[in-house]
Amino acid sequence: MVSEALAEVLEEFEAIEDRTQRFELLFDLADDVTELPTDEWSEGNRVKGCQSQAHIDVRVEDGLVHLRGGADARIVQGLMGLLSLGMNGQTVDVARQVTLDIVEATGLLNSLTPSRSNGFRTMYDMVMSTMGEA
Repeated sequence: MVSEALAEVLEEFEAIEDRTQRFELLFDLADDVTELPTDEWSEGNRVKGCQSQAHIDVRVEDGLVHLRGGADARIVQGLMGLLSLGMNGQTVDVARQVTLDIVEATGLLNSLTPSRSNGFRTMYDMVMSTMGEA
């Protein structure tokens, strides 16, 4: 079962039929990301393969996932928001329930450029590998 916050947002996406409104909701999700200040951006936390400058920091402490991120593009920051809603502050078991299908559930998958989709996949893989180490 995914987090309640993520489930609610996915329901909101499902209720929207207009592509532009879906992107507006995605842009709003950018505000749900705990900020990773730009002075902490490094090669080690850079999302490789993303056309934007995007960085994500994931830690597992006391069994909870802590996700911070930042990007120079609002759409990428919004995609981070999706991950954040499903994972940040959640137990590792709950966070592992988040799959790549969440982007498909938003109805935005066909509207994302290949590099944006690739960037999301890389972010997801970065988070999952960190949780695998926990």
